[in-house]
Amino acid sequence: MQTSRKIVGAGWALSIVLLAFTSVALAGPKEDVAASTMEWAQALGQDDPDKVLPLYSEDAVLWGTLSPKLRADRAALRDYFVTAFKVLPGLKVEFGDQLIRVYGDTAVNSGYYTFSYVKDGETKIFPARYSFTFVKNGEHWLVVDHHSSAMPPPPK
Repeated sequence: MQTSRKIVGAGWALSIVLLAFTSVALAGPKEDVAASTMEWAQALGQDDPDKVLPLYSEDAVLWGTLSPKLRADRAALRDYFVTAFKVLPGLKVEFGDQLIRVYGDTAVNSGYYTFSYVKDGETKIFPARYSFTFVKNGEHWLVVDHHSSAMPPPPK
């Protein structure tokens, strides 16, 4: 009887281990791109450009939500985030619907997000739309092109 319990217990343990590996195996490139997008959101919330910049490829370009110009080198990207963190203290982002498409080692994530920040003790929000183009670099998906623009008001 005790041997049967050990066998059943071992079978349950093996089943749990196999299920854990199966769920990891089920994660594919779309899920990886979604995870990279969430990593970007978490880094943005740290108010530190040096946390955000490593998520961009060396040749990345950024058409920022608050910028009238395209940022096409590392120094310009860093400057954008330095300025954004000064102007928008406590900047956070929440993603809405995302449409992720993967084309080999390239992926595009388009959708909308809502930024929030605190100014004069009051939380301000502004919705925007975005497109991230990612390239796979080893095991990591890096942003190579990022376009963000304020959400237009609904038609009247």
